[in-house]
Amino acid sequence: MKFSSRSRLLGLGLTAALALAVSACGSSPSPGADANGQVTISVNGLPPATQTVDRKNFEDDVKAFEASHPKIKIDAREGLMDPKTFTAKLAGGQLEDVYYVYFTDPATLIQRRQAADISNYVKDVPYLKDVRSELQDVFRDSSGKIYGLPTGNYSMGLVYNRALFTKAGLDPDKPPATWDEVRDAAKKISSLGNGTVGYADYSKNNQGGWHLTSWIYSMGGDVATENNGTWKAAFNSDAGRKSLQTLHDMRWTDQSMGTRQLLEIADVQQMMGAGTLGMYMAGPDNIPTIVKQFEREYDDYGLTALPGTATLGGGDGFMFNPKASPEKIKAGITWIQWKYLNPDREEERTQKSVGGSIPIGLPQPNLWSGEAATKVEGIYKQYANVPQQNFQSFVDRSTSVKVKVEPPNAQQIYTVLDGVMQSVLTKQDADFGRLLGDAESKVNTILATVK
Repeated sequence: MKFSSRSRLLGLGLTAALALAVSACGSSPSPGADANGQVTISVNGLPPATQTVDRKNFEDDVKAFEASHPKIKIDAREGLMDPKTFTAKLAGGQLEDVYYVYFTDPATLIQRRQAADISNYVKDVPYLKDVRSELQDVFRDSSGKIYGLPTGNYSMGLVYNRALFTKAGLDPDKPPATWDEVRDAAKKISSLGNGTVGYADYSKNNQGGWHLTSWIYSMGGDVATENNGTWKAAFNSDAGRKSLQTLHDMRWTDQSMGTRQLLEIADVQQMMGAGTLGMYMAGPDNIPTIVKQFEREYDDYGLTALPGTATLGGGDGFMFNPKASPEKIKAGITWIQWKYLNPDREEERTQKSVGGSIPIGLPQPNLWSGEAATKVEGIYKQYANVPQQNFQSFVDRSTSVKVKVEPPNAQQIYTVLDGVMQSVLTKQDADFGRLLGDAESKVNTILATVK
């Protein structure tokens, strides 16, 4: 659930929509190459005309790709994953040959046979061996077959205000590494007064459940687990109780979260942009949002990893129409690799952003391992226009903190967990056991629909 220009809110209702689209596998197959051997593939992801720079870059990429691959023509279409149209497109045979998905989507699409098996077509894809294996696993089924390719990712960290750290006597180059240290830092920042809040968190519009999931992961727990195809809620656990206890103590004992609650992302970003908030849980993409929206500087902010051994993460990628011909699948894989998974083009892409407002050198997306990672990181370092040292603690721990994706039927689960967050942050005598038990029953009902 990543709130950015590619808002993960688009994923709301996808699972329900897919449940109505099982018959879509009957859509007519797409033809392969024409008489001249040219293959035309439809792909989505074309930015809208209102995003002039992004759209031009995309269109320039299409022209360059077609020039270097004369046997492939790209039919680029606007839109990403939209549950309002996805079902109809599946059922009507209008789904693109290559279509965009979030990491929460592949498992269901694979299970319902709404994506093509591309295992036999990716064996010789350049650099695929260097794409981080855990990201590729999102697009595999239980037998290891491959149904898509990752093109972006994020994980949750701790965004913090470096000036407030310094003012509170904290070292901004040594951010907190444990939840006890987060509590201590939040108390010191709150003690500055003048409405300053040490730590803030979300608790409504599904965002509270989203963040509580990350809290539970960081405490070593799970929100849902699967056994022999059956999913069950797993947050009524020590990790769940520790998460609620820490939030409760920061809110009521330390009084480091302020009195204003029922917050969502826009509220917290505004607090950070106004210089009145010390820390909050977020991905790296929040920093450019704050800088641009509130006319701040990148030097104002730092990013560190969340405490614990795991964090919530997500991302996006592309899958392939199950009725696409082999020629179209091969052409689609060629396009995705060339445009999104191509370290050889990274310097060219990066140079386009030099002198503009697009940040260069943020620690994510981070798709690569091995030689490709070394190459890409070197390019970012060369052209960086953000203070990479401010994010170094996040980078340093990225290999030791496990990134776990969202549970199935995530949005419905988050609605339930919103209520848990709200109670803990607004009721000092909240009963953790009752809250988790009631939520467990509701979430098990939701997970019973996962097939």
